[in-house]
Amino acid sequence: MSRREGSKFANRRPGSAFQPRATEAPVPAGLIKTARKSGQLNLSNRELSEVPQSVWRINVDPPEESHLNVSFTASDRWWDQTDLTKLILASNKLQCLSEDIQLLPALTVLDVHDNLLSSLPCAIGQLSKLQKLNISHNKLKELPDELWDLTSLKSLYLHHNELEWIQEGIGKLIHLEELDVSSNQLKAVPSTLGELSSLLKFILANNKLKCIPSDISKMRSLKLLDATYNELECVPPELANMVSLQQLYLRHNKLRHLPQFPSCKYLKELHVGNNQIEHLGSEHLKNLCAITVLELRDNKLKSLPDEILMLQDLERLDLTNNDISSLPYALGNLPKLKSLLLEGNPLRSIRRDIINRGTQELLKYLRSRIQGTNIKLLPSAIYQSWYWLKAVVYNVGDDWRRQSDRKATIVPDAVFDAADGVPITTMNLSKNLLTGVPSRISEFKATVTDVNLGFNKLSSVSLELCTLEFLIHLDLRNNLLTSLPMEIKQLQHLQIVILSFNRFKEFPNALYQIPALETILISNNQMGSIDAFQLMQLDKLTTLDMQNNDLMQVPPELGSCVNLRTLLLEGNPFRNPRAAILTRGTAAVLEYLRNRIPT
Repeated sequence: MSRREGSKFANRRPGSAFQPRATEAPVPAGLIKTARKSGQLNLSNRELSEVPQSVWRINVDPPEESHLNVSFTASDRWWDQTDLTKLILASNKLQCLSEDIQLLPALTVLDVHDNLLSSLPCAIGQLSKLQKLNISHNKLKELPDELWDLTSLKSLYLHHNELEWIQEGIGKLIHLEELDVSSNQLKAVPSTLGELSSLLKFILANNKLKCIPSDISKMRSLKLLDATYNELECVPPELANMVSLQQLYLRHNKLRHLPQFPSCKYLKELHVGNNQIEHLGSEHLKNLCAITVLELRDNKLKSLPDEILMLQDLERLDLTNNDISSLPYALGNLPKLKSLLLEGNPLRSIRRDIINRGTQELLKYLRSRIQGTNIKLLPSAIYQSWYWLKAVVYNVGDDWRRQSDRKATIVPDAVFDAADGVPITTMNLSKNLLTGVPSRISEFKATVTDVNLGFNKLSSVSLELCTLEFLIHLDLRNNLLTSLPMEIKQLQHLQIVILSFNRFKEFPNALYQIPALETILISNNQMGSIDAFQLMQLDKLTTLDMQNNDLMQVPPELGSCVNLRTLLLEGNPFRNPRAAILTRGTAAVLEYLRNRIPT
């Protein structure tokens, strides 16, 4: 018998495959009835040891009311039921799932995290529409081969299990955007991971990996890689070719050398603390042009190079517990440095009381030493001069505002010309008198991730803005906007949008179609309603601010947006929920709304 066949038999259990259970835990009829209408069913935290057969067969068996109500004028049109698309079974006591799961082919979200699952049914491979699967915090030691048939998956959470290996079939999940395999027993990962060309976030932390396959460099879209708490002694040089990488976590490994990153132009955070790195040179720094956080704590560094001045965007530098005895005075000229951590170093050239005064006082001291010392011009100055030139055009908004004391209403072509060939990631054009989005903004569609057009006079959003395919943060606050073009739904990586203090009378429909959205701030407008059912499709949404609008009522279904952590509704004319409930916070508001959903 093959391993795959054996896995199939191991995953089957008596009573599966369409046979009714002898006994099953009851599910409130109201929940089932609501689920038939909404297509969503949440059975989390119910102490379930098995899933009731009525759940698996919700799309198959007619409801009980079908025997009582056959009038075509009836208000409960049970025959219009919606197939179940979202099933949450988290935080129960499930030890296995039935093969009858195949009776729910319309599922797009399945969440069974925090259970006691030791296996998955082979039939899970028939959920061809599944986009999000959370099977974390279980007791899985292996995965069925059929899992890799779920080629529509975008998010797969496997963390906190007992997995020792992952099959090469994972390479078939070409639409996957998030993959978390942290906190398992993995000693290696398959090279086919490199075929996940759409992956944005990959978490490998807390395993037993000694190496990362070089094929991982083929993940051209990857923005976050976390391999913290492993046994890595080196990282493949090919890692430096990951052009989209923004955050890299390699803490708590056995690295002796810091990798070089010639192609990682957008790397913002590099965390390599708790390793055995002894040397940091100009070759490591010259390509980190976008770095804001550099964490090197608990290593064996003895010095910092003067080329540290090239890191003009650096905001946090952690050098705690190294062997550094002196600092380059040039460190004091880093314009954005807010946090410099030096505890646990044998510094001799700087008095302890100066260090204890905090970062700004320390930087002030270092600058004073530059002024009082005849410093020889180092060869690295050529790098510094190049970087200063780059820094001038890196934030186009700042450069332009320095030239626009007359409150011009257009962006001069000279600003865009100066940025030619520079990988612009942040564009700040706020606090001007712009009446339109600059048409040349589309020239940066391959690099820009952050656009700020707040505090202008915009009455519409141009289609050029909708071409910025990698945009993550969009700030349009304090303008004259009444709508957004439907084309803005093309911004499929957009996570944060700020629309406060405009003139919206309706919630922009295009936002419902951007599944990556995590934060929507649309306070101080004139919105009269919100579509809760469409909002529920934004399963990554955690913050929604609709304060000071014209909402006459809050739909109870909004309480089903279980991922919301911050919901702000104050300043609207609705009567319920009352102010006393609003002041108790988001969790209380959501619970109140859920309790008002008709059953």
